[in-house]
Amino acid sequence: MSARPFKVLGVQQIAIGGLDKSKLQKLWVDMLGLEVTGTFKSERENVDEDICAVGTGPLKVEVDLMQPLDPDKKPAVHTTPLNHVGLWIDDLPAAVAWLGAQGVRFAPGGIRQGAAGFDVCFIHPKGSDELPIGGEGVLIELVQAPPEVISAFTKLAQASH
Repeated sequence: MSARPFKVLGVQQIAIGGLDKSKLQKLWVDMLGLEVTGTFKSERENVDEDICAVGTGPLKVEVDLMQPLDPDKKPAVHTTPLNHVGLWIDDLPAAVAWLGAQGVRFAPGGIRQGAAGFDVCFIHPKGSDELPIGGEGVLIELVQAPPEVISAFTKLAQASH
């Protein structure tokens, strides 16, 4: 196995799905005090989501509260309440190329712009015969970290040594 040409810097987001995002808002926004920083709707992704934030600056973590536009269509963003975990990646194209060469199965769609404007792609929750490594039931979003996030995590890592 060749050397890994990328780093996972930290958690970029968690995405939580339900049939009615107002119920999710009751806990996450009203009770826990998260701020809604944006919204995203996509027919292709079958999602209506509120983008919330924990913390501030480059180390903030996004919490996406999602409901399906149509509960009978795919992807079914509500059928796994913890829909996916997003990880900041310092070099997304290198990560996708290397992981794919190691047998990691990606969900359809390739690298594309995500809801928050960053380039993203998804590791499939299940491996296949051809690509046996998957998320073992968890959808994992890989998110290209912008320069300020890479810098903040680099400084944090240097300070802890």
